[in-house]
Amino acid sequence: MAIVGQLVRNIFNSDLREKALLELSKKTETVEDLALLLWHSRGIISELLREIVEIYPALSSPNLMQAASNRVCYALTLFQCVASHPETRTLFVNACIPQYLYPFLQTVDKSKPFEYLRLATLAVIGALVKDKDAEVINFLLGSGVISLCFNIMEIGDELSKTAATFIVEKVLLEDVGLDYFCETPKRFFDMGWALANMVESLTDRPSTKLLKHIISCYLRLTEIPSANARGTLHGFIPPVLRDRTFDNCLKDEPETRQRLKRLLEIVPKDNGPEKLSDLVAAAIRHKRRSI
Repeated sequence: MAIVGQLVRNIFNSDLREKALLELSKKTETVEDLALLLWHSRGIISELLREIVEIYPALSSPNLMQAASNRVCYALTLFQCVASHPETRTLFVNACIPQYLYPFLQTVDKSKPFEYLRLATLAVIGALVKDKDAEVINFLLGSGVISLCFNIMEIGDELSKTAATFIVEKVLLEDVGLDYFCETPKRFFDMGWALANMVESLTDRPSTKLLKHIISCYLRLTEIPSANARGTLHGFIPPVLRDRTFDNCLKDEPETRQRLKRLLEIVPKDNGPEKLSDLVAAAIRHKRRSI
């Protein structure tokens, strides 16, 4: 523990800081109560925030260096540690620290330095939602992170999409989260579009883990009290989710197959002359070709 304490103190030394951040980021799973040490060591959280803020100008440049991205990811890993601990999670949220990380989720550059920043940021938010905490969920809903997750669900790589969908799923599983998404037609539409868009993208590169989160979100949406919203949900379930396209992807996932079967039973297929689901799917494919 003495070594860990020295590493924490080294964060104040600009010459030793990067090495200290790297070494501490490797110890988040093995050093008990590292989160408490980081939070209660005077000035440490401010220094970690300095690492975050100082890279902001580089986010508008396509030439973000991998080394700079890595250094910030070390700090983000330490924030993830703080966000995971039950004694520091609420303190972390009350200090509004997650909002300092949102600029990373607003980036659209698909190069690795940017993708690593997005993924590390999502890991911090994911740590916040792993345990049921109404205060955390309310904070996230009020902070605008959901729309940022939708952005990642569209442009991120598989890992980032999975992490973002996990966050949305955890929020949606809470009653306050479900209420949030059915409060306005736009929120419901945005959610349906994001899910349908990901399903269509999976036809090229199926991902069992991502598909499990997507199906869970769809199932939760069937519990929306509004009959009108439930009535339009079928339009956001792409035909490929009904036509056995993903049978091979789910062959070793009996529980997920069962959940998909249940979803399709709850939300019957639209057999109208101009099926909304076909129109949505066509719009998504057109948008993907234009990107």
